[in-house]
Amino acid sequence: MDLVHKLLIAALLIVAAAIDGAQATAMVSGTVFCDQCKDGQRSLFDYPLNGIKVTISCADGNGQVTMSREETTNLFGNYIMRFDGAPDLTNCYAQVSGSGSQGSNDCGATAGPAQKLKLMFRMFDMEIYGVDSLLSQPALPMSFCPKSANPVPTPVITPTRPSGPISPSVSPPSWRLPPMPRLPPLPPLPPLPPMPPLPFSEASACSHQYWTMPEYKCYWRVLNPESKVALIFGPLAARKYGTDMTLMESLQGRGDPYKTLLREGTTALLNSYNSLQFPYNSIGVVTHVNWALMGSTRGALITALRFIRANSGSGTVTCKLSPCK
Repeated sequence: MDLVHKLLIAALLIVAAAIDGAQATAMVSGTVFCDQCKDGQRSLFDYPLNGIKVTISCADGNGQVTMSREETTNLFGNYIMRFDGAPDLTNCYAQVSGSGSQGSNDCGATAGPAQKLKLMFRMFDMEIYGVDSLLSQPALPMSFCPKSANPVPTPVITPTRPSGPISPSVSPPSWRLPPMPRLPPLPPLPPLPPMPPLPFSEASACSHQYWTMPEYKCYWRVLNPESKVALIFGPLAARKYGTDMTLMESLQGRGDPYKTLLREGTTALLNSYNSLQFPYNSIGVVTHVNWALMGSTRGALITALRFIRANSGSGTVTCKLSPCK
């Protein structure tokens, strides 16, 4: 189980305890990946899919479906389902069932195998279930994938002794290769030209004012200004800020600790996608925002102030954005 999955499970546990109190609840979380090489397993070439529909189905001893629930993955390929009453989900399976209207249709031709739900945590009337990564596959493997995931091993030839006795008067022939001629020394290679700077490798930190300016709109590489806050930051953000607020609108928030938290969290998320040296990565930004939403107002303000410090470069890093052409 990777670190992101552990953080999700911990967050869900706190959510169940903080929001629902003693109400019986079962939570299921997992991730859907695009299996670009169609090898049936996670690999270097796979990436998380958003907008993919996942169905959890439970059957009785006769194979009849007794319960079914469907959810769509978010921007990071994650899905979360909640079942009231804490039903027994040990005989339930999760499987990719299709692409939503905003899904990644280029990798939705074939669904991977279903995965059984695994009980990860149980306390009082709360249960947390995890699911191994679900896979969705394109119609054909990508051209950059290895030709064979299981190459045929090279056969090893073992010399065998002759079956009959070897006559002592007959010595086996011996061969000697003629000495190889000595090659003249190769001329030294010319020095390589200096490598251009890698994209996003330069340290950069920009305040929220930069991200609202039209001349820097081309730096919204991964995120879209019209993307919904609820889709990017998850169910807790949807509960706090509603389902209609966009990322661009979140950058206008002020005068309230939670509005400031969202404004600086969105700014930190944009900075993380534009500089590899930014103090927070994208998953870390989303995780800290959700932790702050589950805590007190003071905790939300402290997290917002930490984001403000990171977005200002901590006094040592400046904003490296240049106007779009």
